[in-house]
Amino acid sequence: MPDVPPTVRFRTLLILGAPGSGKGTQGKVLGSIPRFHHLACGDVFRSLDTRTPLGQKFVEYSSRGELVPDDVTVQLWNANVKQRVDSHMFKPEIDFLVLDGIPRNVEQARFMESHIEVLKVFHLSCPDRTELARRLRKRALKDNRFDDANETVIQNRFATYEAETKPILDYYAGDRIVQIDASQPPAKVLYDILAGVMTLDAWKELEKMKI
Repeated sequence: MPDVPPTVRFRTLLILGAPGSGKGTQGKVLGSIPRFHHLACGDVFRSLDTRTPLGQKFVEYSSRGELVPDDVTVQLWNANVKQRVDSHMFKPEIDFLVLDGIPRNVEQARFMESHIEVLKVFHLSCPDRTELARRLRKRALKDNRFDDANETVIQNRFATYEAETKPILDYYAGDRIVQIDASQPPAKVLYDILAGVMTLDAWKELEKMKI
């Protein structure tokens, strides 16, 4: 198939939810299914080449303990996606891009607008913050990240999500938002996400083409 022109935006599915809602778990599982390519925000920074000018920009901010500005974060993300397209890991002509952890706020969503066509936003909703905190503590202990099990750290993460990330739902407001009960077993959450994907015209077109 011919390369996709750079003016074409990637068909994108966003997984959004508070810390502990299972975004990463669902993203990874979806990414293991043909026609879905998963990219988490953490993957962008972990694979960063600090020898490049863009990588040096990241080092410049992080070495001062400062947050990387939204425009630089999106530039890093875009460079990572381009590498994946060039290496044929991600085939935008037949794959859906699954994002979790980015965009992290409305400003990043605006910067990314020219790169992605957001078809669905799957909001993994769990109003029971006690359950989410339990999951975060369990994960922190499993991964030996004991600082992340601290109650103050957990509550700060919830507050940051409410203030910065959750407003993305208003940015993409409309029938693109799919509310999913994140307190369900992971397999049922995945089932609900796939059910939402299968309503998309873009998915039906791929099905017709037997891709």
